[in-house]
Amino acid sequence: MSLFRNASWSRRDLLKQTGMLSAAAATAPLSAAAATMAKPTGPDHVTMTSTDADNLFTRIGVRPIVNARGTYTIISGSQSLPEVKKAMFEASHYYVQMDEMMAGVGAEIAKLMGAPSAIVTCGCEAAIALATVACIAGTDPERSQSLPYVKGRNQVIIPTYSRNQYDFGVRMSGPEIVEVDTEDQLRAKMSEHTAMIYIISGPRAFQEPLSIKTVCAIAKEKNVPVFVDAAAEEPLVPNIHLAAGATFVAYSGGKCMRGPQAAGVLLGPSDLTRAAFWNAAPHHNWGRALKVGKEEAMGMLAAVQQWYKRDHDAEQKQWLAWDNYIIDALKGIPSLTSKINMPDADLSNRAPTIDIMWDAEQVGITGTELVEMLDKGSPRILVAGGSGHRPDMMQSSVGIMPYMMQPGDYKIVAAALSKYLRNPGKHANPPVPTGTLANVAGTWNVTVNFTRGTGQQQFVLTQDEASISGEQNGELFKAQMRGKVVADHVTLMSSMNANYSNIPWTFTGVVSGSTMSGDVRMGEYGAATFTASKA
Repeated sequence: MSLFRNASWSRRDLLKQTGMLSAAAATAPLSAAAATMAKPTGPDHVTMTSTDADNLFTRIGVRPIVNARGTYTIISGSQSLPEVKKAMFEASHYYVQMDEMMAGVGAEIAKLMGAPSAIVTCGCEAAIALATVACIAGTDPERSQSLPYVKGRNQVIIPTYSRNQYDFGVRMSGPEIVEVDTEDQLRAKMSEHTAMIYIISGPRAFQEPLSIKTVCAIAKEKNVPVFVDAAAEEPLVPNIHLAAGATFVAYSGGKCMRGPQAAGVLLGPSDLTRAAFWNAAPHHNWGRALKVGKEEAMGMLAAVQQWYKRDHDAEQKQWLAWDNYIIDALKGIPSLTSKINMPDADLSNRAPTIDIMWDAEQVGITGTELVEMLDKGSPRILVAGGSGHRPDMMQSSVGIMPYMMQPGDYKIVAAALSKYLRNPGKHANPPVPTGTLANVAGTWNVTVNFTRGTGQQQFVLTQDEASISGEQNGELFKAQMRGKVVADHVTLMSSMNANYSNIPWTFTGVVSGSTMSGDVRMGEYGAATFTASKA
């Protein structure tokens, strides 16, 4: 009977049918209707009709960016290659059985990248999460369905130097994290409860006593899988991490490979990569939320294919030429100096970057003011950070990363930098409060009002004239605070290590006797307000 014969179907009915289809798809013969179905009709290409001033983003009030900053997810990563766009467009015209598609895509990617097997994931973080669950639950449906509450192998070992904000992918399924610092500790901590060892790649992973090669050799003694997070790295062949003994290696699709932003690649042995995909969508297991569409899968394959065809030496020379053009455009600006930083041994974000430095007293604009003007200008330009502020830090800088600039962008960036640095306009020093110096020494009970919810903290502060230091006791984590008080205005700053993610806190407020209130900035975590009273 046709799945769509009845006028209405419940979700449960549909799940039953799709489950049967998934199980039978590999052996079922092609139906006569499918075999004779005509190929999709319509245009075989997409023509760009939008402009910088009028496009699908500007029509919803979003200003596109000239990217002189890099492959940051917050600014949508990389710009996909033409071949990737074409593959995603073509893929959107067909229906496929997803298990068959992933097997085919994975086989092609594995062959190109020099791995035993591969799957496409919805980003490198998803690859971390799915590899972890594959090692914990395998393809046992009871164990997958019980996550994160019931686990047989319930520990993941991470060398302390490898702890980072992206190991959230490991923690998502709830294993205990075991930190180690020495070979002896690693051997002692491995047990029947150890599901996996996680390492983030980078120069330190080759230099530390617990290097990738060392960890893999020790893990092999007890047959413990090792995952190497190589998200932003160039995918060399032969793969250096697999050669060192790693079980898994994962890459982001939306960085140097310029594939779909919502895609990544997981390399590993066939049983474990199959287990990782089995735990992900379209299957109704722990990772159902981690869905990869046919467009992303075929786009990722196209990006991998192109990576091994691209002339990477020519790309480096092009980026260096763009850097030199930008530097030439800034000659003659008082006090300004520049430096090109050539790529080093780090395989991530390999491009020659520029450091531009000047004295804002002579030029008339600080680095933070320049960043703001570039961001607000037309076209909108984002650069790699900016330093300098009034009135006490006038030595300023910005950075330029050519990695994701498109042809012609370097001229736009050069022109904007030259314009604002040569004609900065008026930038006044911030007003300085006057009055009696407030006393903030003591213990403060603090309420932070977030966009959703409130948090209770405690500040224990000491004061030496205008300088403040002390401790921030958060709801779960602690940090050291520093700051200053000017008249009745106070600024307090901290950097809180929250499971190896850094939360930057900046409290700015006004003191009135035994109370204090104002605003909170938390970097990427947004803004809030706070009130406080002395204990």
